[in-house]
Amino acid sequence: MFESVRDDVAATLVEITEAGLFKPERVIGTPQNAAVTVTGGGRPGEVLNFCANNYLGLADHPEVLAAAKDALDRWGYGMASVRFICGTQDVHKQLEDRLSSFLGQEDTILYSSCFDANGGVFETLLDERDAVISDALNHASIIDGIRLSKARRHRYANRDLADLEKQLQDTQDARRRLIVTDGVFSMDGYIAPLREICDLADRYDAMVMVDDSHAVGFVGAGGRGTPELHGVMDRVDIITGTLGKALGGASGGYVAARREIVALLRQRSRPYLFSNSLAPVIAAASLKVLDLVEQSNELRERLAANTALFRSRMTAEGFEILPGEHPIAPVMIGDAAKAGRLAELLLERGVYVIGFSFPVVPHGAARIRVQLSAAHSTEDVERAIAAFVDARAALGE
Repeated sequence: MFESVRDDVAATLVEITEAGLFKPERVIGTPQNAAVTVTGGGRPGEVLNFCANNYLGLADHPEVLAAAKDALDRWGYGMASVRFICGTQDVHKQLEDRLSSFLGQEDTILYSSCFDANGGVFETLLDERDAVISDALNHASIIDGIRLSKARRHRYANRDLADLEKQLQDTQDARRRLIVTDGVFSMDGYIAPLREICDLADRYDAMVMVDDSHAVGFVGAGGRGTPELHGVMDRVDIITGTLGKALGGASGGYVAARREIVALLRQRSRPYLFSNSLAPVIAAASLKVLDLVEQSNELRERLAANTALFRSRMTAEGFEILPGEHPIAPVMIGDAAKAGRLAELLLERGVYVIGFSFPVVPHGAARIRVQLSAAHSTEDVERAIAAFVDARAALGE
């Protein structure tokens, strides 16, 4: 059967490549850290890594590794079951309780990923009598999760409160309304205006859901994310997030929410009911990560200093950086092929970054998304800036 479609698939791949949109996968031969070894393609050898979601540098932290090793001996490798059959250990309940306390929510439910968490919320809570109102730049997992539900779907322009209010006015006949937004928009580093969103939700009797994957662990005074940053921890009804970024960088996701919402998800959420439990080693290591996050501000302060240094110095060198204070620092290029070539030139100069282009970002808005980490030294950041300047010159800009 495939032979009848092989040529069409191959032609599509050629089109992607010729448009400068092909996304090669580079192979690294070391643990995730500020410096990694690339084993093939481009410039094999050690390079500085400025494209990981390893915001706090915990992916290879010795205390996290020790907790993981201990967990293998105590809890085993995997559960070979879903939660409601025989896939729940004490360590899963401990992590759910700890996340609830950390995020200021009543209960938490673990998923295999945040993609699954977002895929399991909407169809469980909403049906054709309801409406979901989503920011236009929300993550693909939110978009796909909404598609799985029968709720009426409405979008508002990115962070546009007037447009959000219009959508709320237009949906007043709905039984339930859910506003959903990323806490931080991953391609831009922009932060959602949660206080104003919660004000509108109160005015129009709507619920609020935030995917805070690019914030929990380092945004807010205690690293509790964008609800803490905006002082609305008690006003957000549902928080989804990942253990695969700042919180250790492995895998796994969660929904932290009102008690009744979590209870219903345990009974009806399909990704939860039909997926194996989170590996116990990840759950145990995540508990250690939360210890580290709560015990000290040192990593958050180092991340903030690295971010400020990179943003200010790159701007002084004449690069266009989208404004903000988040460690996602998009260097805007525009042309997709040029962004890809610049990433190659940077790799040759020992800096590992990725060019982002359509369909990940809009046509004509290609960029190098630089992500700072607490694991980077000041010298690492300065070396990356120098590499950008040199690569730009080699590109003929």
